[in-house]
Order: sequence, then structure tokens, then C-alpha cells
Amino acid sequence: MNKWKKELSFIFALLMVAVLTACGSTGEETQGEQAGPETEVSSEVNSEEITIGQILWAENIAVTNMWKAILEEKGYNVKLNLLDMGVTMSALETGDLDVSLEIWLPVQDANYLERYQDTVYFSEATWFDNAKVGLVVPTYLEEVNSVEDLNEHKELFDGEIIGFDPGAGTMEVTQDLIEDYSLEFELLASSEPAMLGALANAITNEEPIVVPLWSPHWAFSKHDLKFLEDPQKTFGGVEKIHHATRHGFQEEYPKVSEWFNNWKMDDQEIGELIEYVESAEDPFDGAVKWIEENRDLIDEWVK
Repeated sequence: MNKWKKELSFIFALLMVAVLTACGSTGEETQGEQAGPETEVSSEVNSEEITIGQILWAENIAVTNMWKAILEEKGYNVKLNLLDMGVTMSALETGDLDVSLEIWLPVQDANYLERYQDTVYFSEATWFDNAKVGLVVPTYLEEVNSVEDLNEHKELFDGEIIGFDPGAGTMEVTQDLIEDYSLEFELLASSEPAMLGALANAITNEEPIVVPLWSPHWAFSKHDLKFLEDPQKTFGGVEKIHHATRHGFQEEYPKVSEWFNNWKMDDQEIGELIEYVESAEDPFDGAVKWIEENRDLIDEWVK
């Protein structure tokens, strides 16, 4: 399985080219039509940009483009900044970024909460309440069902866990898990698309692979996957997804802050949104289409 490193490097290189040549598809440069004066909700609508951090994770691309579309309908000027998780939190602290829409607690992003709780606002409100994180393998690996089984099958996986963004909280928790279980494994960092490409390639060839993954995620509907049991609960149990803003944002944008607090989605809704965004040529257009078909839900948030 040494070929994994070569394949992963190749996939990651292709990803970087794609990001540099087509970053507009993340919604960063896409501007929705500005709504007329009748849609403005308060004096907080102004010419200043609301900057939202975006990470190259499927659900993050989906919800950032969704909120860009919703806010621009209301007359706000919104920009999506493509960043990794570590830079996102630092930018919120310095005020160079206004919003991050995806903070996983109580476990995955606990390190960021501890580090920035005095300088960044973390919402008590959650927008998804049934998230799960853990190590995942294809279901055809019948002999591997628990994290405790991994060392016994170390050679099967070439002693490698194929990971994603090095700044992600889940990557740090995965490293903790390696230590907690004394796993003789190396965690390889790359990106979510590179990791998912490696996963798809392994499944096509019915080869072994283990990755850190989370639900909600479209990968579970596309592939037959299973979470490995985690007896020590290093990954925790049920995770909830919050948002975070720079200090002062709530006072400057009370209406938007209220809408973020009203925001709630279930598995079906987030799954469908991700599908619309993934299938569209431009993620922003996919988000707009989903919004048009879910007006009643959106109205509950922005009432």
C-alpha cells in the first residue's frame, strides 16, 4: 500500500491546480443580484462586506453559499474567504473575518474554543444537533469493526490513516486517538477532496483504507461505509454544530445574528443542500436553487 502516498500526492496536486484556477466556483467571487430597497430589513444593511470563512469541506461549501445567497437577497454585501480552520479562527480573533459557520462541539473543535473563547464569540445556538465523527472503513472490511482492531491489521492498511486538512479539529482528535489506543499508524494530512478521492479509488478496487470522516456527509450515501467503534470515546458521542463571529459583530449586525441563531437543519435538509451544491456547475447557483425550493424553511430563520 505504499502506492497510497504517491496517489494521495497526485490527487492533492490536482486539487491545488483546480482551486487556483477555479476558486470562483466556491462562491468567493460570485455576487448575487442585490435586492431592492423593499427587501432591506434595517439600517444595518450597508455597503460594508460581511466576510464569511469558507473551508473546502462539502457541507461548509454548501452552507456558506446558502447564507451568501440568503443575505444578498436581503441587501447585504457578502464575501466568502477560502481559508483553513486555523487561519479562520485567527482571523476572527483579529477581526479580519466576520463569521465562521461551522464549529463542532463538544469535542472536535474544543481546542479552538479553549484557545479563543475570550477573543471570539462562540454561539450557544446550534444549527445541526446530530453530527458524528470517527474513523471509517468500507463495509467489506468485515474483520475490522473497532479502533482496537487496527493494530492487528496494521499491514493491511500499511500503517496509514488517510486524513484531510492539517488544521482541522478532527485531525487533532485523530492524532489524540492514535495516542490513546497506542496505534502503530501514521496520520497523513492532505485535504478533504484528496481524502475522498483516495477513499473512492480504494472502494473501486475493493482495497483497505481507513479515514476520519463525519456525518452529515454525502460520502455515506455514495459508498457503503461504517464507523469503527471507539470504546474510549476519544471522538466523543453526538456532536453539535455551532457558528462563531468576531467580537462586535452581534452589535453591528443584530438581525443577521438573530437569523444565525434561528438556523436549524436536519439530516435530510443538509443532505439535499449538499447534493444541490455538489451537482451545480457553480455552488452558489446550486444553493440558490435549493433556497427557492425551501422558502418555508428559510422564512423560519429570517422571520
